[in-house]
Parts: sequence; structure tokens; C-alpha cells
Amino acid sequence: MYVLRIEHAVLNFDAWKKAFDSDPVGRQKSGVRAYRVMRSCDNPNQVMIDLEFETVSQAQALVANLRTVWGDIQGKVIANPRALITEVVEMRNF
Repeated sequence: MYVLRIEHAVLNFDAWKKAFDSDPVGRQKSGVRAYRVMRSCDNPNQVMIDLEFETVSQAQALVANLRTVWGDIQGKVIANPRALITEVVEMRNF
């Protein structure tokens, strides 16, 4: 499994969440199997999203699509977006 970790600041969490929920990149069609949205406890306008994929190529393709979306909303809804693709090598629940 591969995880695309996205981090960025939001200017207004509720406005950002509405845009996120509208799904402008088509997460499910892009191969996202699950996602998790998190906020920093120290700064609730700092957001992290983990998107899970079956293949690294699916994650890479979504990053390319996100960069287009980010170009349209940078400074209006989000600031300083970063993306990192990781491979899950171990996971354990207790």
C-alpha cells in the first residue's frame, strides 16, 4: 500500500473542507482506497491528508492532478501545499 501525505495551511478550515468534500480531483476514480483528514492541535488551520493507494503510479498521477488544482487555489484557500508519497512497510493495530 502507498500513502500520499499532503500538508498545507488553510485560510479558513470550513471553506477548505467544503472544497475538499466537492472532490475536484475525483479521489475514488483516481484509485484512492481510503483517506484520513487531520488538523494540527497547535494550529487548526494546518491540515494533513493521507490518501491510500494500491499502486505508486496511482499516487503519482493524483499528485500531478493536485498540482493543477493547487495552482488555482493557492493563496485563496490553501497556502504552501506539500506532497510526499510513502510506501507502508509495516502497520500494526493494538
